[in-house]
Amino acid sequence: MPSYTVTVATGSQWFAGTDDYIYLSLVGSAGCSEKHLLDKPFYNDFERGAVDSYDVTVDEELGEIQLVKIEKRKYWLHDDWYLKYITLKMPCGDYIEFPCYRWITAKLACDDQIHILKQHRRKELDTRQKQYRWMEWNPGFPLSIDAKCHKDLPRDIQFDSEKGVDFVLNYSRAMENLFINRFMHMFQSSWSDFADFEKIFVKISNTISERVMNHWQEDLMFGYQFLNGCNPVLIQRCTKLPKKLPVTTEMVECSLERQLTLEQEVEQGNIFIVDFELLDGIDANKTDPCTMQFLAAPICLLYKNLANKIVPIAIQLNQIPGDENPIFLPSDAKYDWLLAKIWVRSSDFHIHQTITHLLRTHLVSEVFGIALYRQLPAVHPIFKLLVAHVRFTIAINTKAREQLICEYGLFDKANATGGGGHVQMVQRAMQDLTYTSLCFPEAIKARGMDSTEDIPHYFYRDDGLLVWEAIKTFTAEVVGIYYKSDQVVVEDQELQDFVKDVYVYGMRGKKTSGFPKSIKTREKLSEYLTVVIFTASAQHAAVNFGQYDWCSWIPNAPPTMRAPPPTAKGVVTIEQIVDTLPDRGRSCWHLGAVWALSQFQENELFLGMYPEEHFIEKPVKEAMARFRKNLDTIVSVIAERNKNKKLPYYYLSPDRIPNSVAI
Repeated sequence: MPSYTVTVATGSQWFAGTDDYIYLSLVGSAGCSEKHLLDKPFYNDFERGAVDSYDVTVDEELGEIQLVKIEKRKYWLHDDWYLKYITLKMPCGDYIEFPCYRWITAKLACDDQIHILKQHRRKELDTRQKQYRWMEWNPGFPLSIDAKCHKDLPRDIQFDSEKGVDFVLNYSRAMENLFINRFMHMFQSSWSDFADFEKIFVKISNTISERVMNHWQEDLMFGYQFLNGCNPVLIQRCTKLPKKLPVTTEMVECSLERQLTLEQEVEQGNIFIVDFELLDGIDANKTDPCTMQFLAAPICLLYKNLANKIVPIAIQLNQIPGDENPIFLPSDAKYDWLLAKIWVRSSDFHIHQTITHLLRTHLVSEVFGIALYRQLPAVHPIFKLLVAHVRFTIAINTKAREQLICEYGLFDKANATGGGGHVQMVQRAMQDLTYTSLCFPEAIKARGMDSTEDIPHYFYRDDGLLVWEAIKTFTAEVVGIYYKSDQVVVEDQELQDFVKDVYVYGMRGKKTSGFPKSIKTREKLSEYLTVVIFTASAQHAAVNFGQYDWCSWIPNAPPTMRAPPPTAKGVVTIEQIVDTLPDRGRSCWHLGAVWALSQFQENELFLGMYPEEHFIEKPVKEAMARFRKNLDTIVSVIAERNKNKKLPYYYLSPDRIPNSVAI
């Protein structure tokens, strides 16, 4: 009688083991075995982290093994079990691996052997679609998971320890670690001067944050951040001066270095613009009746000087020109110009937090994750490819909706866009959320920022393109392994359902989003998969992990302003600026937030790391090895470039890019 050796690996996370009865059946092309109880006498089977082997003898030849069925029955008290994988040693000596990497909570029903595999896939999706339901958290938002809190989520996508991602706990702990918790309740209490902010600033020698503190008032540092700070996605080449910014050559001629008019500098491609129009009319935070908070919607004009450095040359703090909305210039009084730049930095912070970070990485990645679980069974190659890149994303977003961005959440404590303004911002920004804008090379080109010769020192662009190409090469290889022609792509109904789910629910069926309803070629499929992986990994890393570097010095990234923008020149004083900046309490909550958000997760998995071996096919494993090699090369290139730099750019170095949005 044929004999098989079954090896069962249990997960190592907390409570992964089980005391329940575990039964196994083998399903082959020639028949199905009886159920076998996997049990060793006087041995505690399926403990956390255990790898257990069992001999299974069957009555007759089963043919080619197609499916391993696991049934779990309660022993005493109900407990879940995390099954990593099952390895089957065949009677001929060959090995077959069945990856699982999920929680087992119920038995699999006995299926008709003739259509066993199709039925299993369909049953899995039917179950998943009941568990992973779409929900509208706010009108106009991408749809999210239907769960009020973390414990309502399916077990497979929960954090191993919810305590580790408790925002209230983490922010409080961050303030404690930074020795600033004595200030955390001092709302309405102003700092006395800029130096006073050092009381809550942790000086770490030779770091970006220390350099920001020392140089934040300089125009060069201000301009550099639009290229390589934590929001390097807004700056664009100015091809025509907007009528709403009536700046003239006479106003800025002391900043122009080429003896050209402003219009000629525009024609030569030396003028850049950042327009914060999205903030115009957004309601400022009114949750604290003791503190008035204010927003602006600035327009900032920048110039590429003869040293190829980007510097600001004009700032208008609101959208409609007029006598009470002056254009501030570098030639103005020191504190007039400084306060105008602080307003731009504060506006940049708001766009970064709510649009660049929350909407365009967190919420978009959640859409991909929900659609993945709803429409692709675990055996589908695209599921296997993408599952590592949605790890914990739905969970972290659920925690954020529960504690951070909800009504009266932590976001309201320190941010001028709290109390509902952040919701209005997302609703507006959804109009500009397009598929093309998530394709990194196209997004760079659309802003006129693609020329490395004209715009050097744009490391976000340079490193991002390297990582994008490495991911695209990898996805193209995987697509080529499983899809031998474009026709196979078209006929993959599960894949098409996944893409349609993203479009219909995630993008709310908006044609203007440019998101595909279906995919018809291997090339387009590879691009789509690259968008999913790049958004979840590289793009999130680029805009998340630099938050402490660039935002910990409060005057460089104020989360709120306590006085309205100035309406005239020549009246701003240092005292007025300090009274406009966040108070001590809000400064502390802000600092705790950017510290906590900038930390990697414990046991972080970085780009190219796939410890859960969902793929068992040799060609895919070889493609993964080539992917890792390409990423290692990029790490070396970036490390060499950063040598001896006072401001190194490392956010897109693959060894610092987590696989997924999980913080």
